[in-house]
Amino acid sequence: MKAITYTSIFLFLSFLPESSMAQKDVSHQQLIWYAYFLTLPVDENWSVVAEVQERHFIHPFAQHQFSLRTHVHRKLGQSGWEASAGFATFFQSPNNPSSELDLVEPELRPHMEMAYKQKFGKLTVDHRYRAEARYFHNLNLEKTGLADGYYFGGFRFRYRFLASYPIWKINENQVLKVIAGDELMVQAGKKVTYTFAQNRLIAGFGLSISPGLNVEATYQKWINQRQNGAYFNRDIVRIVVNHRLSTIKTQK
Repeated sequence: MKAITYTSIFLFLSFLPESSMAQKDVSHQQLIWYAYFLTLPVDENWSVVAEVQERHFIHPFAQHQFSLRTHVHRKLGQSGWEASAGFATFFQSPNNPSSELDLVEPELRPHMEMAYKQKFGKLTVDHRYRAEARYFHNLNLEKTGLADGYYFGGFRFRYRFLASYPIWKINENQVLKVIAGDELMVQAGKKVTYTFAQNRLIAGFGLSISPGLNVEATYQKWINQRQNGAYFNRDIVRIVVNHRLSTIKTQK
């Protein structure tokens, strides 16, 4: 019940930026995201997840982000809770797809996470609480190239609520689900100007192809506040492949 209460609060807060955007400079953009998540179970409680994500603008076509992330997960008994920790490297291209500056800025991002899964009949609800530290690559004085080293940009705290419900059972292994959720991000640190960072609303479908493979096709509304107080209002098509391998123990 506590998780549901927290969800209600976060969903209420997530809509607050929409009203403030009416009085701010807003840039509208369209993107496509591709992601591949590979899960390798070690045993019944431990697993390792590796992910790769590619993100680009649609019109004009231009690179936006590329990321690599690895994290280790540990189930906490039969409580439905899971803890994890990991590390990501992001490669950030200009936020303006028409920019003539061909600069890719690396970012290092360690994180810790707690996740909780609830079942209400056929409805599955996932709660994810993630805290991450962000280290940005130094730039030269002209902001046109990279300099040596990284600097600490601040902390970011994320809460994601994601619900899924099966709507068509093709056979025992193939099921079509509807997916809907929201993720709110806030930030803190000496270099942070605004507490609100991002909000991501998501809706779409997920198809289980086999016990270890499923594909998601979703639409995402991404509201991102910039350092100058303006906003990015982004419409995103997101295609995700989730691949879970079998352990040797499972195969036997």
